[in-house]
Amino acid sequence: MSRFRTASLAFRVTAFVSIATTLVFFAFGQLVVRSLHHHFAEQDASELTVVLDSVQKVLSTHPVRDGGYAQLATRLASAVAGHHGVYFYVSDTAGRRIFSSPELDLQRFAQTASPASRISAETLQVLQLKNKTYRATALRIEGTPSDPPVNYVVAVAGNIDAHLHYIERFQETLWLTTVLVWVIALFSAWLAVRQGHAPLRNISARIRGITSSQLHVRLQPRDVPIELIALVDSFNDMLGQLEDGFQRLSNFSADIAHELRTPVTNLTTETQVALSKDRSVEEYREILYSNLEEFERMSKMIADMLFLAQTDNEQPDLTPDSVDLAQETRGLFEYFEAWAEERGVSLQLSGKADPVRGDHLMLRRALGNLLSNAIRYTPRDHAVTVRLSQAQQTVTLAVENPGPPIPNEHLPKLFDRFYRVDPSRQRTGEGAGLGLAIVKSIVEAHHGEVSVRSENSLTCFEIKLPLTKTV
Repeated sequence: MSRFRTASLAFRVTAFVSIATTLVFFAFGQLVVRSLHHHFAEQDASELTVVLDSVQKVLSTHPVRDGGYAQLATRLASAVAGHHGVYFYVSDTAGRRIFSSPELDLQRFAQTASPASRISAETLQVLQLKNKTYRATALRIEGTPSDPPVNYVVAVAGNIDAHLHYIERFQETLWLTTVLVWVIALFSAWLAVRQGHAPLRNISARIRGITSSQLHVRLQPRDVPIELIALVDSFNDMLGQLEDGFQRLSNFSADIAHELRTPVTNLTTETQVALSKDRSVEEYREILYSNLEEFERMSKMIADMLFLAQTDNEQPDLTPDSVDLAQETRGLFEYFEAWAEERGVSLQLSGKADPVRGDHLMLRRALGNLLSNAIRYTPRDHAVTVRLSQAQQTVTLAVENPGPPIPNEHLPKLFDRFYRVDPSRQRTGEGAGLGLAIVKSIVEAHHGEVSVRSENSLTCFEIKLPLTKTV
């Protein structure tokens, strides 16, 4: 079975056509042969009926006198003149022979056969006598009125060797023709399959020519048969996803190299400066503290990248719990309070909502990333506002902060890794640019949605989480 599963489509179609053709021609041949047998049986029945009528006419018009059958036998001998290959036998009901064709003795058959009511293709029996084949039947008929009345048993038979020989030759011709047609059908099926697969071979050739540098190439649906349009569309969609993923991977690799280069360069420079001359213990301590900050930044960036890699490849390991978003927001306000006061930014919470089902630490991390991002870009003497609302089975948490609006062309890319609205801005002290990407991964892991809008000098990040969804 496993071998058939790996067989080519051409072999499968040809095999099925071969089996179907064989069965159809076999059934057709059997039907034709049976029809011929029935046709000849009806023809023989018709001829034997004519003979029986002649015999019956003689028996009904020539009465038996004084129990003698000599004159009757003479009349019967001439009853079937002109009928070749037809024989009959006549006896009375007591079994006394009246007449028998000299070429064929049907006495035994007449005595053992069950008398039929009439001659038909169904009542004829096939006999093998003296290496010849006959169709025969026996009937009981009434003779002329006499005293006592005399009834007769008549057996008639016709030679069918010529018919059988014809059928045999016909079968040979039929099977030879069947084999020839079968071969032609198989070749035609193979050729049709091969021609039908030509578009597939063309598509395969074009696909083999697509390399990583040609992921922008697309197959044209109008150039393929209608049955392959869905396949071409699916392949084009896959190419689009591969192109997007490859582009993101390329950008991601470049961003990682760029982000790691800065702290590595700083560490190398500070180490070289520290080794350039003898320094005091206090100076070495300051250098080590500075290096520690760079190591912590690199460690956080690596941890964030590992988290995103985990969410890309599999569902993160969540610990479901009841999470009160208002309470979590107040806790984060306390955590960011000192930093916000230093930047002259106030924190506000409005609205309320029922607790959601989710991972407490991950939702806190997502909300913390949004608050940290909002505080960083809020002008002094302004406020960051967190709004909670609930509609049907969805809880919405919005983090709003005033500031310069973000151009619309940047909004769809804010959740991409390492994406920066201002490419010239250095991220020293601002994180590695993975915070919003982590927010999106966490929200989607909770079957929610995250979006952003920026207008009228107000930027709003909005998270929607289902109330009834269990993670």
